[in-house]
Amino acid sequence: MAQSLADLGRRERQIMDILLRRGRATAAEVLEDLTDPPSYSAVRSMLRLLEDKGYVRHEWDGPRYVYLATGDPDQMKHNAVRHLLHTFFGGSTESAVVAMLGASDKPLTKDELDRLAALIDKARRKGGAGRR
Repeated sequence: MAQSLADLGRRERQIMDILLRRGRATAAEVLEDLTDPPSYSAVRSMLRLLEDKGYVRHEWDGPRYVYLATGDPDQMKHNAVRHLLHTFFGGSTESAVVAMLGASDKPLTKDELDRLAALIDKARRKGGAGRR
């Protein structure tokens, strides 16, 4: 899938989020997970449209279709984070990290902080500290 999820409409992105989170889902399961859901037939239509656009494929599971995202999940995550970074944080990784650290309802554990510190050290070794 060469296209970005940013190219999709709001409801299409919501459906893709559900499929990525669940891994696979029927139209009824997608409908269950949507906030302020449209009709069942509207969800089916959007899934068919996403399939036509190449974002989704379906498999048979007995009498029903089960839908799956077609893209590489890691690449899709990368694209989504990049879109979030540019849309809400002006491309600033630091601003995004600061916002994420403050967004949690519970403090990070020592192990989580140690893993984050190791990732920052790794980025420094790769030359990230020299860029301005």
